[in-house]
Parts: sequence; C-alpha cells; structure tokens
Amino acid sequence: MSELREQLLSLIKEMALEIGTVVLSSGRTSDYYVDLRRMVLTPRGAYLTAKLLLDLVRPEVSAIGGMTLGADPIISSMIVVGHIEGRDLCGLIVRKEPKKHGKRRFIEGPALEAGTKVAVVDDVVTTGRSLLRSIERIEEAGYRPVQVLAVLDRMEGGREALRDAGFELESLFTRDDLGITPRDHSM
Repeated sequence: MSELREQLLSLIKEMALEIGTVVLSSGRTSDYYVDLRRMVLTPRGAYLTAKLLLDLVRPEVSAIGGMTLGADPIISSMIVVGHIEGRDLCGLIVRKEPKKHGKRRFIEGPALEAGTKVAVVDDVVTTGRSLLRSIERIEEAGYRPVQVLAVLDRMEGGREALRDAGFELESLFTRDDLGITPRDHSM
C-alpha cells in the first residue's frame, strides 16, 4: 500500500469509523458506521481523498459527479486538486429531488457538452443505489457516465449491483481494509 493510501486509511479509522449498531440509509443494520464527511472535510483528508481518487480517473473523463451530500466534498476537493495538478475536471452535484424553482434540475454544475464523459463518485457504497441513481440522473442530463469510483466499498452488494448495470466499481478501500467482519443481523 502506498504511503498516501496508508495515511488516508489511518485517517478513516481515526476520524470516520464508529463501532456499534446503526441503521444505514439502505435500512440495513450494521455493526459499524463510516461517516467519511468527518474525515474528508479536513484539509489532509480532503487532499488525500482527492489525490488518490484522481489517480483512478480515466484520461477521457471531463467531469466528476455524484449524489449530494456524500459526494459533495469529494467532488469539490477533486476539482481543486485536479486543477492544481493540471487536470481540469468539472464538478456535477446530483440532487436527490429536483430543485423546486427555476429550471427544476437534478444536476447542479456548469453546462457541459452532450455526451461529456463523467466519473461518478460516492463516499461509501453499500447497496449501490445512490450511485445507480446518480448514473441515471447524469445520463438523463445528456452526459455519459463511464466510470464509478468510491472511497469505501462496504462489500454488501453494491459492487455486484453496479456490475449488473454495466459498471465496474473502483474503490480505494473495502471493509476488509478496515479490519471489520460484520455479524449477520438477519436472525
């Protein structure tokens, strides 16, 4: 593991990982919770997350998009770090509901050419539903999702759901990297 990956994993464990029973947005019960906003909204966490995810972004990609709120700080960090490093990418924020006034858009960001290739990003993937919704909204806006990225794959079906939809999830880390073995709550 590279030094930057080790540093980011250490920050995730220190700042974002909570052990204890929680109900996730998917409705599932889990023995742990990872709130990456706690880490990615710090200067070091934002930089490391952006730097490592940017290394995965394919050359043909012109924009980074994802569902609010998990993707917002990641997208913002990626476009700034990308610019500093000479890789200009635009950001697209996908709303959960269309804006209630104005043009009633699902997508916030600059107007891009139809067919612009987009890497869709999220912080934590459980079922993949958030990423799949983001992909759908980005396609409806006339753009072309070509890549799916995440900081953490909880290894609970999201990767498979995305594969079924024709996308390969690329994540910086998986649950295994956190050293967690979840218990079965179906009993």
